[in-house]
Amino acid sequence: MRKARGAIYEAVSDVTSKLNNKEMADLCALADGTLPAHRRAEVEAWVAASPERQDLLERQRRSLVATRALASEPVPDSLRETVEARRRATGSRSLRRRRLAPRLGLATAFGVALAIVAVVVLSGGPAGPTVAQAAQLATQPATAPAPRPSDIGVGGVSFPNLASSFGWRATGVRHGHVGGRAATVVFYSKGARRIAYVIVSGSSLARPSGGQTNEMGGVQYQTLRLNDQLAVTWRRGGHTCILLGEATGAELLDLASWSV
Repeated sequence: MRKARGAIYEAVSDVTSKLNNKEMADLCALADGTLPAHRRAEVEAWVAASPERQDLLERQRRSLVATRALASEPVPDSLRETVEARRRATGSRSLRRRRLAPRLGLATAFGVALAIVAVVVLSGGPAGPTVAQAAQLATQPATAPAPRPSDIGVGGVSFPNLASSFGWRATGVRHGHVGGRAATVVFYSKGARRIAYVIVSGSSLARPSGGQTNEMGGVQYQTLRLNDQLAVTWRRGGHTCILLGEATGAELLDLASWSV
């Protein structure tokens, strides 16, 4: 366990050592959703250009899940007393620390996040559902015939009718869960080929690492392989969407961008 923890810290530290303070701040802001909208595309493209930065972003998002879980726990009285005693004992140095805070705040916060990342990675949790897990729903059979796709939706995001414009006819639907979240799959067919369109409820899932990112109409589409199938994932109405199956990358992108 100690060797594994050391390896994680070494790998993460190697990546962060290549980033300046502004880049680290941008990555943290992207992870927690505080990055200004007008800079999001720029920073996402910068992250997408490096598998190391993609991995670090994913780790940071997992660390945020962990810190939010810890924040919901009540603080023991003994810990409160210890912190208060230390605050009183160090009162004479408070002014100096306040002067140093702007320089040290980012590094300290990032260091705490990385420490939590190690716990998350080594223990296997807590972590939210992943795009790969959501895509697994598409490998299971439909449980009911599909009504009109526009009559099916998740959190206000409806499925598209791909028949008239592209010749893909809705053939079935499956409802399931991914990490406790409701998810719906609509299956489409065109001749002997089949594709599946997945929408996961709740806030959007963390973007997977790897693949190729394309931006169209202000939306980022990530093309990659999931469950040995070519897939495209993107966000609609705050939800994660996945389209995968027996189609080319160009076809999947056309279908995905048309349905936004």
